[in-house]
Amino acid sequence: MSNDTIDTDRDLVLTRLIDAPPETVYRCWTEPALMTQWFAPKPWSTPRATVDLRVGGGNVVVMADEAGNEYPNPGQYLEIVPNKKLVFTDAYVGDWKPSAKPFFTCSLTFENEGGKTRYTAVARHWNKEDKEAHEKMGFHEGWGMVAAQLEEVAKGL
Repeated sequence: MSNDTIDTDRDLVLTRLIDAPPETVYRCWTEPALMTQWFAPKPWSTPRATVDLRVGGGNVVVMADEAGNEYPNPGQYLEIVPNKKLVFTDAYVGDWKPSAKPFFTCSLTFENEGGKTRYTAVARHWNKEDKEAHEKMGFHEGWGMVAAQLEEVAKGL
């Protein structure tokens, strides 16, 4: 299966046209100071993010609920094509160290569409059960809210 083929049994897809150029949307995904402004669906927040932007580099995005309880989300970059594509996974936590429980790999693409960005997020799960769990967590609603928040930050840059 090629990277561009969607497996409807295991993949979730969100696509949006964002009113900002791909370079700006990419920055929002790779600069911690920008990530903290949009990453968690409100009323949750993102108190911190760390990024080691290289293949094999780790990242940790910490989300916090309304009570201040923090939920770190560690991962690792698998593919980086500046301003065009980012692929990361929670199967590793950086420098190819396995995580306790892999859940998904995310492939993000940023395509120029008349000065705007065709933003596509593909969440690839190891099995159908994990995909269904992610759907029940509110993948489409949550990632949709976050895409709108991302657009607001990107438009302000």
